[in-house]
Formats: sequence, structure tokens, C-alpha cells
Amino acid sequence: MANVGIVGVGFMGWIHYLAYQKIRGMKLTAICTRNKKKLAGDWRGIKGNFGPEGKKIDVSKIDCYDSFDKMLADPKIDLIDICLPPDLHAEFSIKAAKAGKHVLVEKPIAMSIAETKKMVAAAKKANTLLMTAHVLPFFDEYAFVLKAAQSGKYGKVLGGTFKRMISDPLWLPDFYDPVKVGGPMIDLHIHDAHFIRLLFGMPTAVTSQGRMRGEVLEYFNSQFDFEDSSLCVNAACGVINQQGRAFTHAFEVHFEKATMLFDFAVIDGEPRMLMPLTVLPNKGKAKQPKLGSGDPVDAFVAELKEAGKAISSGSPSTILGGDLAMDALVMCQKQTDSVAKGRKVRI
Repeated sequence: MANVGIVGVGFMGWIHYLAYQKIRGMKLTAICTRNKKKLAGDWRGIKGNFGPEGKKIDVSKIDCYDSFDKMLADPKIDLIDICLPPDLHAEFSIKAAKAGKHVLVEKPIAMSIAETKKMVAAAKKANTLLMTAHVLPFFDEYAFVLKAAQSGKYGKVLGGTFKRMISDPLWLPDFYDPVKVGGPMIDLHIHDAHFIRLLFGMPTAVTSQGRMRGEVLEYFNSQFDFEDSSLCVNAACGVINQQGRAFTHAFEVHFEKATMLFDFAVIDGEPRMLMPLTVLPNKGKAKQPKLGSGDPVDAFVAELKEAGKAISSGSPSTILGGDLAMDALVMCQKQTDSVAKGRKVRI
């Protein structure tokens, strides 16, 4: 049994709380927040772009801390689940590692490579696990593609196109702040960067085109190079100046023996499955595999189970590892460099 303490009770903290209720072998034993109402269990007002809204919860069997140092001093806690704003990830992860705690930190792992290296070094020195909550590989459609690539069922993976776009998030005042959030590149595209890294390995170079908004990219297209020059991988991401389509993500992934398609969007506040996961085999008719419930919280359940498995086995996760999260952040920074320099950039 791994005992868990969540620090940060916002939208992600709420989603993680819901996920822990469905997991055996992991127990949420503590929360940490400076908000007195949330410490008392009043999580109403928490809202996000999926899942249920926050509500009142029973905290009578949970240790509630208003200080992170007090939480770290709790000997019962094995894993610190960090659901704080990105610019606080490094500071809190390093503190947790020094206290001998395993860490699961929300994506992005940090806001800079220098911070990330310090986090990795702190975990290594403390002999603890550093994991980053990149949840995309646990969503049914992406999990299907990853499993297909790892099993070789459809032959070698040859390349793919990935898309992730939103309307202007007017409710997020720090979204375009390069230090606090990082704009679409660090907040959105890092999902696909991490998934591309999992599927194809680390790119050797990238060519990106895009437009800036202040110090961050607002919209961009990227073409990745790999040691295997036959791989053809590209991605598009950013903010589009419209409010009718709040969110969309999609992919088309090519294998030797099949192509896999998926396209989802939220249009006028309603979810639209524009293209359910569809497999186009090189012989025969198109197929739509049976997937899970479609509840997005289930992806977080699978993600947290993976973290629990790593703790119980003492072996780093092949999906949540801090090294992969750092690679994804490097990929993002190199794409920004490519736009700024107007040329291909080596990774």
C-alpha cells in the first residue's frame, strides 16, 4: 500500500482525488493547501474542461496540512502528488525528494531544463522515484496506438500527424506568461511531444514555423527529424482566434500494416467525436476497436496505477519517467528556438 499526499487542491488535485477513490493499493492520506475552505473539505467552485465540478468532501480521515513542510514530516506518506502551478514544480519536487518521498508531479515537469536537471539529480541522490503525470498515453485512443507500436502487431510505426488546439483561454491570466505557464507550447503541445517521444524515440532536429504572442508561441507547425530518415512526423498546436471550438486533439498514425485515425473536439460547449478511433488495415475494411468507458477520469486512474506499480516494484515507469518528461520539455524548447531563428534546429 502506497500512502499519498496531494499538494495543491485545484482542478488537477480534484481529478487526482477522484481517481484515487478507484484505486486499490494506493491510499490518499493527506492533502496540503493554504485555502482554509478546502482544508475543511469545501471543494465547490473547482471547475475544469472535463469531469465533474468540485463538491464538499469528507476530510475526517485525511490529514490536512496548511504547510508543505508539515506534510513532508509525515512519516506515513510514501508519494507526494504535486498538483501546483508549473512554476512551483521544481521547488516542491526537490523538497519532497530531500525528505525521502517519491514524487509524481503534474506536467510539465518544470519550466526550464536547468530546473529539471536539479529535480532529476535530487531524486537520484535520495534514491527516490521522480515521475511526471503525462496522462495522454493512458487515454484509450492513445493507449491503443502505443500498445500497437510496442507489440509490433501492425508492423513498424512509420510516422504520424498530431493536432492539439484551443480557443483563446481568456479565463487564464497567466497562460502566455513564459515563466508561469509557457503558453500553448508548454501547456498543450508538451502532451504530444511526450507521446511522439514514446512512439518514435528522441528526434535529432526540428523545423518549426509559427507566430509569437509576446515571448511565447501562439500557434505553430513542426516537422521532426530522426536518425531513421524514413520516419515522417509532424505536429500542429496553438490558440486559434475563435471561441466556437474550445478544444480539439487528433492524430493520424501510420504503421506498415495499418493507419490509425482519431479526431475529437468540443464545439459550442458540446463534445464531438468527429472520428472515433479507426483502424484502416492495408487489407480489408476499416475497424473501430472497442475501447473503455470514455470517462476521462479513467485515464487518470490508469496513470496513477502506473505510478503505484513503479513504487511497489521499485522500478522507474517507462511512461512516467522524469527522463522522458525532460526530453519532451527539450523538444518544446527547440521548437520555439526554431521559430525564433527561422531555421532547422538540432536537438
